[in-house]
Parts: sequence; C-alpha cells; structure tokens
Amino acid sequence: MNIIIATAKSWNIKNAQKFSQENKDKYSTTIITDKDELTLEYVRVINPEYILFPHWSWIIPKEIFKNFTCVVFHMTDLPFGRGGSPLQNLIERGIKRTKISAIKVDDGIDAGDIFFKRDLELFGTAEEIFMRASQVIFDDMIPVLLDTRPVPRKQEGEVVEFKRRKPEQSEINPDFDLEEIYDYIRMLDGEGYPKAFIKYGKYKLEFSRASLKNGKIIADVEIIEGDDDE
Repeated sequence: MNIIIATAKSWNIKNAQKFSQENKDKYSTTIITDKDELTLEYVRVINPEYILFPHWSWIIPKEIFKNFTCVVFHMTDLPFGRGGSPLQNLIERGIKRTKISAIKVDDGIDAGDIFFKRDLELFGTAEEIFMRASQVIFDDMIPVLLDTRPVPRKQEGEVVEFKRRKPEQSEINPDFDLEEIYDYIRMLDGEGYPKAFIKYGKYKLEFSRASLKNGKIIADVEIIEGDDDE
C-alpha cells in the first residue's frame, strides 16, 4: 500500500520516519514536509491509498482531496471545535481533555466524515501535548486506519467553530488570575507558536516553561527591546 504522510512539525516528522522504517514491509511511505511538494502531479506519481495529515497548517488543494482519500487528525471532539488553533481555543475555555478526530477532508473546514476518535489529555505545555498527540496518532490511529480501513460517518451534534488565533492575542491580560496566566503561557509554549507575553515600557517579556505551584508561577522569560513582530 502506498501512503503519504504530510506534516511540518519536528516531532511528527520524527515519528513519520520511524513509522516508515518500522512498516516498510507493509507500506511504501512518502513523507512530505513542504507545502510546495503537495501537488497533484507529484501525488499522482505516488498514487497513494491515503494521504495522512498529522499536523498541517496549510490549505489542502481541492484537486488532491477530490481525487485521493485525505485524512486530517483534528484535536477536538468534532463537530465541536471546527477551525483554527484548536489546542489554544480548548485550553482558553478551561477544557482539560479532548478527542483527536480522524476525518476525511472535504470542502468544509473540519466538516468531513469521521473515521474514529481517540482520547487526549490537555495537561502540560503545548509542545508536550502535541508530542503526546503525535504518539497517539502514529502508534494507534494510523495503524488502525490502514489495517481496518473503516468507513467514515457524518458528524453528529452541535457545530461549534473556533477562530484561528492571531499573534497579538498572545498578550497576557492584566485581569487574568494565576491559573489563566499559567494556561496562557503553556498553551503557546510550542514549536512555531508566538509565546505569551506582556509589554513593559519599551520591552516585551516572553514567557515559557511555566509551572504553577503553591500559589505562584515559575517560568522562563526572554526580554526583548522593542517588538520583534514589527
């Protein structure tokens, strides 16, 4: 069976390479890490039965998902949480556990039919959560999908849509309590995400590696003169 795994995060790339090596006798796996490689011409040459997207931030071209079975692994209990920045939106709402939904890509945003779901706890930093999710996807969900080839079913329940967060939304609100500040820091503490910050005069203080113990937060801080986004 030919498959493609398309992902851009380092932990997923590592797990994809491991999966490819350990299953080379069962699957011919092509790993794509650059959105410019995901073209209809290239995919047609590979002719995969599945194109798997463990963590993909770009639009999947319509000509690809119309001609091949594309599967996205979305970190919400769909149809709750369609849309961007699912992890940050979940934590901001105080949600402690979620589902990873394996869905077939269609024209709607995270609106495709669902193959199945798996549980995921939301403790720790964003990077720790993403790494834990990656293990669930590669050790459980992808093998089950490829081995059993389940028929996806339409989503059921109330649709709740999330909006993709913008970098300026990473600023810590002075009205936050300690737990909200801690959640803000940890939910943005991951590869490729704008860290939680506060502004102090001409300086920007960015926070990471936070822990909440005994009524106080201990965290690393990087102090930047000016705004590095300007």
